[in-house]
Amino acid sequence: MPMEYFFYLLPPLFFVLFTCHAFLSSIIMKHSPKPAKNCEKGQEISLPLGRTGWPVIGETLDYLSKIQSGTLENFVTDRMNKYSSKVFKTSLIGQPMAILCGPEGNKFLFSNEKKLVQVWFPGWSNKIFPKSHDVSNNEDFINIRRMLPLFLKADSLQKYVGIMDLVMKQHLQKNWDGDHVEVCLVVRKYTLALACRLFLSIDDPREVEKLAKPIEDIVAGIFSGFPINLPGTALNRAIKASKEIRASIDSIVKQRMADLTEKIVSPVQDILSHMLLTVDENGQFLNIVDISSHLLGLIFSGYSTLNGTLTFVMKYLAELPHVYDEVLREQMAVASSKKWPDLLGWEDLRKMRYSWNVASEVLRLTPPGFGAFREALTDFTYAGYKVPKGWKLHWIAHATHMNPEYFPNPEKFDPSRFERNQPAPYTYVPFGGGPRMCPGNEYARLAILVFIHNVVTKFRWEKVIPNERVFNDPLPRPGHGLPIRLHRHDFAVSESIF
Repeated sequence: MPMEYFFYLLPPLFFVLFTCHAFLSSIIMKHSPKPAKNCEKGQEISLPLGRTGWPVIGETLDYLSKIQSGTLENFVTDRMNKYSSKVFKTSLIGQPMAILCGPEGNKFLFSNEKKLVQVWFPGWSNKIFPKSHDVSNNEDFINIRRMLPLFLKADSLQKYVGIMDLVMKQHLQKNWDGDHVEVCLVVRKYTLALACRLFLSIDDPREVEKLAKPIEDIVAGIFSGFPINLPGTALNRAIKASKEIRASIDSIVKQRMADLTEKIVSPVQDILSHMLLTVDENGQFLNIVDISSHLLGLIFSGYSTLNGTLTFVMKYLAELPHVYDEVLREQMAVASSKKWPDLLGWEDLRKMRYSWNVASEVLRLTPPGFGAFREALTDFTYAGYKVPKGWKLHWIAHATHMNPEYFPNPEKFDPSRFERNQPAPYTYVPFGGGPRMCPGNEYARLAILVFIHNVVTKFRWEKVIPNERVFNDPLPRPGHGLPIRLHRHDFAVSESIF
C-alpha cells in the first residue's frame, strides 16, 4: 500500500486552520533565495514560472476545488500549458511548492529520495503516530520502510494467501448473508479484519470489532478539514483513539515478547514477530512504543487504502456487465481447479490476470491517494529552473493517469489497456514508482484478488441507487455507501469449511 500518502493529503479547508503558519511562510517566501548565477553561461537560474496566488492562501482554494470536483489533473495541466510542461511553482497551505510534471518529474522525485529530496509530513501526524524518541518524521519513515519488505515482499506473503482467503470466507458468511449490503460498510469490515489477522494475529471477531470505532476516528481525524487539537474536534478524537488502540497493541506486544522467548509462537507468524526480532541500523531492537505506533500506522494504511479500491471495483463490476462476465469466467476457472475444502494459493492468484487488469484500471481512475509531498534537502536545478532548499515538491497521480497521451480516452473504464502494452514508465503510479514503490503494493494486490474471487464466484449484484453520486472529500466515495442488491449464483462453488 502506498502508506505515505495518508499522512499528508490535503483535506478540504486545511488552509483555514494554518493561517498563522501560512502567514509566516508567505513572509519567508518574499525572502526566498535570489536566482543563482550560472557561472558557465553567466546567466541567472530562475525559480520555476508560476504564481503564488493570494497572500497567505496561495492557490489552495483552486487546488481544493479541483479535488472536490474530481478534476485534480486540471490543476496541473492548466499550469503546464501556461508556464512549463516540466515544472511550475505554486503555493499550497502557505508552503512554497514546485510541481514536477509528467513521468519525468515522477521519475526524478522517486529516484532522488535522500539525495535531493525527502518525504514531508505535516507536524500534526506525530500526535496520532507518536515516537518514543527525538527523530524526524522522515528518519522514522525510512526506518519502518527498511523492515517492511521482510514481511510484505511477494515471496514472504505467499504463505499467507490461504489465511487471507479464510478471512474473506469468514467475512462473507458473517456480513453478506442477506439480499442487500452497503459496500462501503462491508469492505471496511473485511480490510480491518485482514489487517488485524496478518499484522497482529488477531482472529477473534470481538477483538477486531473493538478496533472498528477507534480506527474510524483516526481516519476521520487524518482527513478532517479541521486538523487542530481542541476538545470535540476530529483530530482530538483521533488522538484519543490512537491512544486507545496503542494501549491494546502494547498488551499484545508484551505477550508476544514472552511467547517468543518461550518459543511458543513462530518468529515469522506475522509482522509483529518480524518487528520484535528486527534490529535497526544501530543494531538496536525497537521498543514497545515505536512498535505499537508503527503497527497502528500499518493497520490504518492497510485499512484505509484498500477501502476505496474495493468499493469502486464493486461499483464498476455492477455498471459494466461485460467486464463482470469476463471476471466471472476467469474466477470460475480458478474455482473449478480447486478441491474442496482447499483454500486459494499463490499459483491461483497468478492466474487472475484479467481480474488484476480490472483492479489496475480502478487504481488508475481512483488511486488510493492523489499524490504525495517531498521537501528539497538542498538547492538543485530541474529542467533549467532552481528549486531552493526547503521548498516542498508535489507529485499528483491524476496528472499522468488522466493524460490521453499516456492513456487514450482516459475517462473510459478499459481494463484491456493493461493487456496490450504496459503503461510507459512512471505514468502509472498508484503505488509510487522505482525506488519509491510503496512496500505494501503486493499486500494490496493479494487482498484485492482474494476479495474479487470470493465475491464474484458467489454473487452477481446491482446498484440500489443507479445514479448514486460520488463525492471527493478528499478521496472519492459513493454518497450513500454504494448499497447493492445481491443475486446468488444458482451453482455452488464451495461449501462451508467452518
